[in-house]
Amino acid sequence: MKEAPVGGRISALREPEGSHLHWKEKRGLSGKFMPRRGLPVFPPLLLVPVQLREKYGPVFTVYFGNRPIVVLCGYEAVKEALIDKAEEFSGRKTNPTLQRTFQEHGVVFAEGERWRQLRRFSLSVLRNFGMGKKSIEERIQEEAQFLLEEFQRTRGEPFSPIFLLSCCVSNIICAIVFGNRFDYKDEEFLALLKMMNDSFRQMSTSWSQFYDTYANLLRFFPGPHTKVYDMLEDMRLFIAKRVKKNKETLDPNAPRDYIDCFLIQMEKEKDNPDSEFNQKNLELTTLNLFFAGTETVSSTLRYGFLLLMKYPEVQAKMHEEIDRVIGQNRIPNIKDRSQMPYVDAVIHEVQRFSDLIPMNVAHAVTRDTEFRGYLIPKGTEVFPLLTTVLHDGTKFQSPEGFHPENFLDENGRLKQNDAFVPFSAGKRICLGEALARMELFLFFTTILQRFRLKPLVDPKDIDLTPQEFGFATIPPLFELSVVPR
Repeated sequence: MKEAPVGGRISALREPEGSHLHWKEKRGLSGKFMPRRGLPVFPPLLLVPVQLREKYGPVFTVYFGNRPIVVLCGYEAVKEALIDKAEEFSGRKTNPTLQRTFQEHGVVFAEGERWRQLRRFSLSVLRNFGMGKKSIEERIQEEAQFLLEEFQRTRGEPFSPIFLLSCCVSNIICAIVFGNRFDYKDEEFLALLKMMNDSFRQMSTSWSQFYDTYANLLRFFPGPHTKVYDMLEDMRLFIAKRVKKNKETLDPNAPRDYIDCFLIQMEKEKDNPDSEFNQKNLELTTLNLFFAGTETVSSTLRYGFLLLMKYPEVQAKMHEEIDRVIGQNRIPNIKDRSQMPYVDAVIHEVQRFSDLIPMNVAHAVTRDTEFRGYLIPKGTEVFPLLTTVLHDGTKFQSPEGFHPENFLDENGRLKQNDAFVPFSAGKRICLGEALARMELFLFFTTILQRFRLKPLVDPKDIDLTPQEFGFATIPPLFELSVVPR
């Protein structure tokens, strides 16, 4: 393997002999000649991965300012990294927009031993509090009934579903991390959800992506990039108050929630100098769980509502299967899923189409790693682009558009697909995957059992274009009516 050239910017990839790497002009980016290794990127990388992949293959390097980033496109390259070389690609990089808040703390953005301790502990606590079990299923079923009551109160009038869906989804994770649900009219809860919704959108704006690209320069200047930090800081302070309240009433023999369990573990390890159980990791891991456990599922539900209104024939088939398998007289349960392949396929396709975290959360290699003839130096930032896996034409019969048939075989049974990776894959796969899958099935079936989703415009005029398309895919704003069935 040939060493990277010395001087100028050091390439993240060392070229093998006979490599096809060369200088190319990329019109529509900067209008300049740019090296195959080290493409300056703006507009954001996400908008042009297919163009770059067509010219440079599934593995290439870009530069965000002076930061070299290795990009992986398509199912095969992403699988090879996250599954086959899981340990090597299990590192983490925090994008600059979030760095000021997290500073490598909290389970999502932690590295090394800190990450291992926090992930092992968090998974254990989530399972103890019912993730994947009957107890959390009953909690979701109960929350779905509160949501139905709110829908009933609309009396068929148009409304925006954003905060009702955020409330119901957030209350599930709140029951785990805070030990209680919130009323949908609780002002502090609504303010918290608004901050969360706004910060999720703000992270995906063009400005935030521009800042993430040129943070080394822009961090010295005021600007919209500070909004995300301010909103996340307000949420962290809310959590800090809950931690203080839990400390005052803590019974080590009867933990009520995730915070209690973390506090008990902090006390157990107070004399261990290598322990990662401290106040900062408690607050920021709780923020990770609260944020991820709310925005991901609620945004998927919102996109699902929009898709079911645009394709009423899909909604009608879901109604038919719900009526046949569950009927109108009992609450849906998770066992129904195995008997409802069409509903399950639609939910899979909603997740694939909505492509919620298209760039993935940035990874890093934990050691010097050979990958497809390249040597990637330890610590190099890596983006395994989930959007290129979810739209991989070699794995999906109809990768573009909305087609539930992507997940159905010729006999109408659910068809599993290794390229279905909305929760990522490998060692950094989403902690709450089992919880999210349960929530999506129970919320969709409970709502559609009772209501028909009615658009305010002709279905063909429904625009699916996201509000923002960057770190996250933010569903467009819309109103709808819910009509009792």
